[in-house]
Amino acid sequence: MKLIKVIEVIAASDKGFTEATQNALAEASKTVKNIKSIYVKEMNANVENNKIVSYAVNAKISFEIEK
Repeated sequence: MKLIKVIEVIAASDKGFTEATQNALAEASKTVKNIKSIYVKEMNANVENNKIVSYAVNAKISFEIEK
């Protein structure tokens, strides 16, 4: 039987949502093993002077728990 655990992380980028998602995965993978999926729950962008200056994602990362 496989056990899957889910953690929620927030990550940002000044380039886009794709890079913010990659950053979330890269940081989580430093301490979490057996990552199986990432689900982007929310996306938002910060705006200054009518321009987007940063992107952020709130993501759920699922991973298999080793026995």
